[in-house]
Amino acid sequence: MGSFKGHALPGTLFLVVGLWHVWSCVFRHVSNPKAFQVRVWNPVPGFEGRLKHLELYVITVGAFIDLCIELLYSPHLKLFVNGVLNPAHMNDFEHSGMLLMFFIFGLVTLLSEKTSFLPLPEGALCLIAATAFCAEYLLFYFHSTTHKGLEGYYHLLLVLLIGLCIASTVAGALLPTSFPVDLCSGMAITLQGLWFYQTAFTLYGPSMPDGCQLKGSNIVCSSGESEARGEYLANFQLFSLILGLLALVVGCYSFAARQFGHPELTSLHGSQEE
Repeated sequence: MGSFKGHALPGTLFLVVGLWHVWSCVFRHVSNPKAFQVRVWNPVPGFEGRLKHLELYVITVGAFIDLCIELLYSPHLKLFVNGVLNPAHMNDFEHSGMLLMFFIFGLVTLLSEKTSFLPLPEGALCLIAATAFCAEYLLFYFHSTTHKGLEGYYHLLLVLLIGLCIASTVAGALLPTSFPVDLCSGMAITLQGLWFYQTAFTLYGPSMPDGCQLKGSNIVCSSGESEARGEYLANFQLFSLILGLLALVVGCYSFAARQFGHPELTSLHGSQEE
């Protein structure tokens, strides 16, 4: 993933799924607040049900394609060297393990929803998703590349966002009727996708902080002040993304409430104020 494309590809997957989760969560709540249930995935309405499981196909196929890139394309099919795993591509193999977990989540959820072989409740699917996020958390926390300096700081912030994904997904299994928990889960996934993109543009694109540059596969800063300035910039970027996402969520809720709001929604808010 140490490239612009390597961060943009998973970032796109998380961003698309996260935004869809946020909108679906808001829509389901305003449509029928008393019957709201946490969902680890959200069906696409209409089209006579042909696109109902589109989100699961996006997760499964997207994870599989990225898995093939990391496991087969990046090491150029040289998985073993002298009888051991290719030491020059250990980071690619680690990424493959993380992507395999998301592929398994998508596949298991598809089997649960479309067949009678694996009928799992929503809470169990939430825990399987949390397991995939845990694998991602462990990957970036104990990475063989041992990111340091400014690159390490960006990955530290990513780890915090992954931890939020884990906590909100587990909470969804424990609090199956909580709208804030489901909304937080969608926002956490969206933020993770946005942060992948921010990392790509900052460390491997045109937004590199002054005094820092990409040398080979490492981010090198000319001084401690340049590195500290880059970290301050990262904090500001994350704050801006959170603020922008909050504004988007408020806008989505306002629009959905006006267009699709259930009559009970007004009475529910009125009773809470009393």
